[in-house]
Formats: sequence, C-alpha cells, structure tokens
Amino acid sequence: MRKQGGPGVYRISGARAGLTEDVRGRQRRYIISMSVRTVSVILTVVLWNVERPLAWATLVIGLLLPYIAVVYANAGRENAPVAPAAYIPPPVRPVLEATKVESGAERAGEPLADPVDNT
Repeated sequence: MRKQGGPGVYRISGARAGLTEDVRGRQRRYIISMSVRTVSVILTVVLWNVERPLAWATLVIGLLLPYIAVVYANAGRENAPVAPAAYIPPPVRPVLEATKVESGAERAGEPLADPVDNT
C-alpha cells in the first residue's frame, strides 16, 4: 500500500512562460498603448477647431493613457494564470466489504439458539 506522505506527481502544464517571453509581451502592450495615445493627441490637434467636445475627449484620453499604459504593461508575472492543481492524488482503490464470520456450529450445520428467548 502506498504511503500518504510519499512523493507526488507534478504536471508540466503548470510551468510559467519564460522571462524573455514575458518581457516581450509587456513591451508589446506598452507600445500599443502609446500608439493609441499618439493617435489621440494627433486627433486632438486636428479636431480642435472642428469638433471641440470630441477634441476634449481625445485630449483626456491622451492625458490619462500614459498612466494606464504603465500599469497595464507592468501587470506581468505577478498575475500569472493559475495552473491546474500541481499534485495528482493517487487513485482511490475500492475496499472489499466485510464478510460475516461463521462459527464452528454454523459450518457444521447445527441450528443456532435464539440469543433472545422471551418465553
């Protein structure tokens, strides 16, 4: 029978992505966010004399996006997806049911006396 405290079986699917791949992903997210900010600032300049409320909206986006971009780009290895349980428990084996223990008299075919005789 296997010990309960024995070594476990681990899954490789729970491994994190490599550090180089993680940094590359962060850089990509930051570049995309800053590209959106650049487009927002250019739209502010273009729309300033045409559609003032829309120009204000793009200006606000252009001002808030650097903070959001940095926070979003730095959200990296701390928030790694939770892997499935790394430990696979051993399979449960069914237990045999207990059998009735026969006495010597039962095996010989003699009738047993009633344990509770109220007469």
